[in-house]
Amino acid sequence: MAKAGNVLIFDIWQDIRRHLVIYLLLLLVVVSAFSVIYFTHLNRQTTSELELLLTDRDELDIEWRNLLLEQNALAEHSRIETQAQKLLEMSRPDAESEVVIHLP
Repeated sequence: MAKAGNVLIFDIWQDIRRHLVIYLLLLLVVVSAFSVIYFTHLNRQTTSELELLLTDRDELDIEWRNLLLEQNALAEHSRIETQAQKLLEMSRPDAESEVVIHLP
């Protein structure tokens, strides 16, 4: 019985040696398939992150444009004059209170 087990192991070993190239090719095909799956997953994740970053960029660009518009609106001369009159109680000088300095 022990001899039959040894013969079986020897036959299996001979079969493995005879078909070693086929087993290696099978292993390479399986590794290649898992590599394709892994890199496809990475590609999808990266594409998703890119879409999120592009969306954030667009939102920041819109916010920047709104801030520029607000800055321009706050810097208008009429608004500054109105704020000076209301908050600081300033007024334009009349002709009598103007002083003109002539340089020699």
